[in-house]
Amino acid sequence: MEELLTKLDSGPHSKKGDNGRLGIVGGSIEFAGPPALAGLAALRTGTDVVKVLTSEVAIEVVAGFSPNLLTNRFIGDVLTADSVGKVASVAEWSDALVVGPGLETPHPDAIEGILDQTDVPTVVDATAIEPALGANFEGAVLTPDSAEVERIEDEHGSLDEFVRATGAVVVSKGAEDVIYDGDDRYVNDEGTPAMTVAGTGDTLAGVVGSLLGRGLDPVDAARLGPWIVGRAGELAAEEYGTGMVATDVIERVPAAIDSGR
Repeated sequence: MEELLTKLDSGPHSKKGDNGRLGIVGGSIEFAGPPALAGLAALRTGTDVVKVLTSEVAIEVVAGFSPNLLTNRFIGDVLTADSVGKVASVAEWSDALVVGPGLETPHPDAIEGILDQTDVPTVVDATAIEPALGANFEGAVLTPDSAEVERIEDEHGSLDEFVRATGAVVVSKGAEDVIYDGDDRYVNDEGTPAMTVAGTGDTLAGVVGSLLGRGLDPVDAARLGPWIVGRAGELAAEEYGTGMVATDVIERVPAAIDSGR
């Protein structure tokens, strides 16, 4: 991964914004933490600015996680097609977009509308995946867990058929992460069983989004993101063992990146 990591090096004359601006669409009254975790993970990966667009009933909780996150809100607790314009405004501001962490299951028209109306690289995660399985995912990175993989396979037969039909890059999360890109497969075996703790999937979505926003193409971001998160998880487990939590992983993302250089 050393070659990919060198692409993250900042130039000597970098200024604010040169390392990417990431928009995150996620969060609900029941799941306010995921978009914040994704945002903090992106910042630790090197993104300069993160803006979270979240439910109006969850925004105070999301904003309260960290003063490092910018926040805005959509109407209600469920993302609908009426909010696509607001998402498009965030996407226009952003270099990349992450959609899904903590969302109540959104309306299919909302996710398809986002993918149709935005032209920035996008990570589609969690509950945003299933409602839009018929959408054009060309250039997008999907980060499904095992349950979400089953739903994709129910719809398309297999992940192989899905990526060929839609143009998506898929990171299938598990004990070993498998990255699907057309006919190509890559395996990431960095990580630890302790990473079954809640929030590591949100962390991965934020890291991959950060890498997209910093200029990596979808395949490179999908390959490097799981490696960074897995290595950070190993570092966290050295100190906390099975008692580690997602924020422990996030705090070790910079050290994980440095360890691969």
